[in-house]
Amino acid sequence: MFELFKAFLFGIVEGITEWLPISSTGHMILLDQFVKLGVSKDFYSMFEVVIQLGAILAVVVIYWKRIWPFHYQTNQKGLWKIMDEDIFFMWVKVVIACLPAVVAAVFNDEFEELFYNPVCVALALIVFGIGFIVIENMHKGSTPKITSISQMTYVLVFIIGIFQLLAAIFPGTSRSGATILGALLLGVSRTAAAEFTFFLAIPVMFGAGILKLVKFGLVFTNLEIWIMIVGLVTAFVTSIIAIKFLMQYIKKHDFKVFGWYRIILGILVLAYFFLIK
Repeated sequence: MFELFKAFLFGIVEGITEWLPISSTGHMILLDQFVKLGVSKDFYSMFEVVIQLGAILAVVVIYWKRIWPFHYQTNQKGLWKIMDEDIFFMWVKVVIACLPAVVAAVFNDEFEELFYNPVCVALALIVFGIGFIVIENMHKGSTPKITSISQMTYVLVFIIGIFQLLAAIFPGTSRSGATILGALLLGVSRTAAAEFTFFLAIPVMFGAGILKLVKFGLVFTNLEIWIMIVGLVTAFVTSIIAIKFLMQYIKKHDFKVFGWYRIILGILVLAYFFLIK
């Protein structure tokens, strides 16, 4: 039961930090320093990625009508299926933005070995936290040039994809944080930046989760199965709450509070590992 409670905690952390621009991977690494799951190293490495599938499902449920391009209409011959062109081209943009992430998938093991440690996490938290504050101050009082995904060009979404690549290389950067920061820098509104980040996560996180699952294999102990179920369900429910909170919050506020949070957390992490541990 205690191991399941730990899985519950990991699910909560994943669900909140995956969508708020504060780094889910960074928080998962830090949580692992204090709350160790009683599982093998290989299972945990797979679990911290596969648990993201629960978070993805939350996006699919909330935005289903915005992401599913096929619809049925009735004519004289009965029901027939049509494709929404706006949604189709939105997915084309998502695919283009995902291309840089292929680099991270090829060298994922090397990146994990080099950068997946508390010090790198703390530095990334601080650097991108400063970035949020600086960019929000730069754009204060200005009107965004791009207020919807349909207005984004293919070149622009590819550049946003490069920002996402930074998050794949350096844990603590935050995938959502990097893509939102890149979008803001390019003149995209907060709402459009956040929504594109959500949609961009679907293929990236689904692909990463399935790849990890296949690499690990489909043989689990009973405890491992229950840990997966608890983590996935908790991440799903928490993600729904986090996404709805973020979209309401940014209608009236900017991202600076997340920047300050990242800086404070990064400093505390550095202090802990250099002065206490």
